[in-house]
Amino acid sequence: MKTTLTLITTALVAFSQLDSAPAADWPQWRGTHRDGKSGDTGLLKEWPAGGPKLLTKATGLGLGYAGIVVVGDRLYTMGDKDEASVVMALNADGSKILWSTKVGKLGAPGWGGFAGPRCMPTVDGDLIFTVDQWGELVCVRTSDGKEQWRKNYEKDFGASRPEWGFAESPLVDGDHVIVTPGGSKGAMVALKKKTGEVVWQSKEPTDQTQYASIMAAPIGGARHYCQISMENVFGISATDGALLWKVTRKGRTAVIPTPIVEDDLVYFTSGYGVGCELYKISGSGNSFAAEKVYANKNMVNHHGGVVKLGQHLYGYSDGKGLVCQDFKTGENTWAEKEKIKKGAVSFADGMLYCREEDSGRMLLVAATTEGYQEKGQFEQPDRTEKKAWPHPTIANGKLYLRDQDLMLIYDLKAK
Repeated sequence: MKTTLTLITTALVAFSQLDSAPAADWPQWRGTHRDGKSGDTGLLKEWPAGGPKLLTKATGLGLGYAGIVVVGDRLYTMGDKDEASVVMALNADGSKILWSTKVGKLGAPGWGGFAGPRCMPTVDGDLIFTVDQWGELVCVRTSDGKEQWRKNYEKDFGASRPEWGFAESPLVDGDHVIVTPGGSKGAMVALKKKTGEVVWQSKEPTDQTQYASIMAAPIGGARHYCQISMENVFGISATDGALLWKVTRKGRTAVIPTPIVEDDLVYFTSGYGVGCELYKISGSGNSFAAEKVYANKNMVNHHGGVVKLGQHLYGYSDGKGLVCQDFKTGENTWAEKEKIKKGAVSFADGMLYCREEDSGRMLLVAATTEGYQEKGQFEQPDRTEKKAWPHPTIANGKLYLRDQDLMLIYDLKAK
């Protein structure tokens, strides 16, 4: 279905005239490697007063908290509109919806009235995978949005919907797509990406799913799918769904941030006063153990995510502000809570892109261990009253922001 977006202002710079150098896409949740980092270079190191140039301001995306996926000359996202939750494709400047495909029903699971999808679609070649707030997992074609297959978390995998609905973004790994429906039949499922046929469903753990997305990593000669629930942190074998390791780790209310993996070290954090832990994974074959390196409350990250740069982590910690934390020791290098408020963090070209959840204000901060160094900020125009939860997307020399029905695209290229 083709729909024309309401352009509130025309594109201020013609996209065809922008730098033609190879671009860095943002094809899924938290970018190419699920780590919150863009491969873009040549970006502004300091913003002018009022922020970078606004290229496009458009409406028509519907309600919800899905961010913007960028692949080549197309954008993808989800929203509640036209009496359904939908996944959609837009042209590069956001002026037209090229197609829109129904995923499931619209609405707001749980208390608080947070309507719309939370998942960020995952693009892999000519296919796109996504999940709505009610657990409808669909695969459609990127070319025209035609549905290829679908599964329902509750009916097909024995899942029990968490309080605020399903929010995980699917992981594509080789020929498979992997998700965490949770429940008594087993927490994690791998399916053939082209057909939706079940390859395996892990027998354990049987934890109810939370809101985090899987991180895949090679450890000790095996490929691990690292995940977190309200009860445990664990690693599942990519080969057959066997449980490789598990550690009891009690969360509170909602567990959201994506795990971070480097070599044999796996880092987890969550909010509501729980904090962070680092585990060292050792073993081989299907026999692994997780040893706790540290656990503290230096990084109590609710949902804005943590970015690892070198041997330091950057993210917003409840009660401490924006934090720079040593990855291997867990000690904080610096923290700033007066100049910046709680929100999401993405990274590109030496800089942190911080989006405050309440105000929607964007701040540019140098990614350095030498303390908080702000390099610019701007207020988002036409701000809604909803939380600015979609993470910033940085791709093709541009910054993409989603605020419910509204999408904003800014030019980040240094001239």
